[in-house]
Amino acid sequence: MEARGVLARAVKQLKASPAIDHWQKGRERIEAEDLLGHVLGVDPEPGDDISAKDRRRFQVVIDRRTTGEPIAFIKGHSDFRGIELLAKPGVFVPRDSSEFLAEQAVRRLRRRKRPVHVDLATGAGAIALAVAGEVPDVEVWGTDMADDAVKLARKNAKALSLQASFRVGDLFDGVPKRLRGSVDVITVHPPYVPAGEVDDLPSEIRDWEPAHTLTDHSTDGMGLVGRTVEESPRWLRPSGWLLTEVSPDRAKEVKRIYASRGFREVQSTKGGELKVTRVVVGRRPR
Repeated sequence: MEARGVLARAVKQLKASPAIDHWQKGRERIEAEDLLGHVLGVDPEPGDDISAKDRRRFQVVIDRRTTGEPIAFIKGHSDFRGIELLAKPGVFVPRDSSEFLAEQAVRRLRRRKRPVHVDLATGAGAIALAVAGEVPDVEVWGTDMADDAVKLARKNAKALSLQASFRVGDLFDGVPKRLRGSVDVITVHPPYVPAGEVDDLPSEIRDWEPAHTLTDHSTDGMGLVGRTVEESPRWLRPSGWLLTEVSPDRAKEVKRIYASRGFREVQSTKGGELKVTRVVVGRRPR
């Protein structure tokens, strides 16, 4: 059977899965091509013949995907701004949308001498390691409350030969005290789903992502955001920035929290491939 027929059958199966969030047109085709390339070790041409053995191997991974299992877990890694990150169940899967958060951080840090970056709720270390790889002479720290996440972030740093330090800690608890007042950019992709709305999430998120990466268990989902905005000024330089990734529907609320704490130059920026990712940015209060 040719690759085009194998892919067509897989796309039909993925479209029929109730466990997958079909939010992006053509997403199923992209995923099927990605997984077939993973199985074969090379991206096939539409007319390439796919052996019976490879078709069986491909069917296994498609069946896994239809349960909602993230592609990163199936492949064992995810790609993020040109770097390959190890992935495993129990640790938040880096989102493609977060590449815009990393881009915002890199742009601001490249302007500084001996810049310092802190990434909160770092997960597998995607943002921190992207910064470490793209900003010369940067000092990078990532913290996460989950020990499994920090261990994986450290493995990723070692595998990529990138200099970044990761510690277990609730927000700034893992950041060295010597960095107070000297951080140039703080980034965070916080959990912001209200506690009562977690069950409404697509099953590919609800059933596969750690609960603490989805919600801070507050009624409005803004508990961790509020704490971050409250605690950040004592860590930032006078000209330092706090960058928070949120969904478009929460951006106005996050902007209000920034403004209520005196942050300057507060904006909701839009980017990413689909131009929907929101990163709220603000400079430290005077």
